Amino acid sequence: MRQEKNGKRRTKRYQRERDRKRKQIRLAVSAGIIVVSLFLLEKLLVPKYVDGVVEGAFVQEYYDQEKDFDVIFVGDCEVYENFSPITLWENYGINSYIRGSAEQYIWQSYYMLEDTLRYETPDVVIFNVQSMQFDTSQSEAYNRMTLEGMRWSPSKIKAIMASMKPEEKFLDYVFPILRYHTRWSQLTKEDVEYMFRKKQVSHNGYYMRVDVKPAENVPEGRVLKDYSFGENAWKYLDMMRRICEEKGIQLILIKAPSLYPYWYEEWEEQIVDYADQYDLDYINFLTLVDEIGIDYSRDTYDAGLHMNLSGAEKLSDYLGQYLIEQSGLSDRRKEKELCKIWEEKTASYEKEKQDQYQYYGMEEEN
Repeated sequence: MRQEKNGKRRTKRYQRERDRKRKQIRLAVSAGIIVVSLFLLEKLLVPKYVDGVVEGAFVQEYYDQEKDFDVIFVGDCEVYENFSPITLWENYGINSYIRGSAEQYIWQSYYMLEDTLRYETPDVVIFNVQSMQFDTSQSEAYNRMTLEGMRWSPSKIKAIMASMKPEEKFLDYVFPILRYHTRWSQLTKEDVEYMFRKKQVSHNGYYMRVDVKPAENVPEGRVLKDYSFGENAWKYLDMMRRICEEKGIQLILIKAPSLYPYWYEEWEEQIVDYADQYDLDYINFLTLVDEIGIDYSRDTYDAGLHMNLSGAEKLSDYLGQYLIEQSGLSDRRKEKELCKIWEEKTASYEKEKQDQYQYYGMEEEN
């Protein structure tokens, strides 16, 4: 009798243990299904930036590169639309990359640089000063086009915290599906096609346009109440300068030759004074257009805002010569492995060039 009772107890314990394990398995499977479903939904709903507005894809493309760049650009559209790393390589053997993004604010440029230094230490960093005009973020959309492409790191976290507008939430960057869960009506076939693969949309960060729209009737700058750059902008320029000094990197400040947004003489004076104070090179390309040979009737695709391919190649040729002569960079075209990488990059560049000329019904310039 006692043995029978003990046997029943063991059987009940076994059943309870079996039921507990089954419940745990069911919960684990259910949780797994939810996680996988949310992962797939997020992959589907997050913008892919492969057609139309492609600028949101630029930042993440850097991480797929072989990291041994002589020159890193940081900044807004005045770098990624005005300079061609392919021209710098072909004409001078300079290995460069543009870590630019649409309306990249200076605090984002700083953390983009900080992020870059996790992987490599370039000889030269080039920063375009147009973004000094902003002391706070102006647009969540532009924030996301810069920040979402960064890999997670302390630099990305700090960049998000420095960039968020009051109505933004940090968790929306951690879990983008919280921000894009209503994007169903905007989905296209590209959202499905590029859920798990990427489409290269830039050439080492350069955005190519071959079409032409002359600069005509460019508006003068409106009168401002205060022409002083803000404390936040100066803070991050100081941080950029100091981190370059600590790493032994030459920081070069530039102003691209974009006619609009307007570049005020009062802004110019502040940058010149800062460069003089800290012995930095500063190049204002607006003052060099004749020397470079830029023709605003042929070398811009959007009426003077940005250079087209012709203008970008002229500008890059001038900059390349400057970097060789003034920064002491070496011509690396004798490095076989690096040449192989650039052969593929150049082939892609030339193919897109031909495709664009064909699309716009244009003849390639000699």
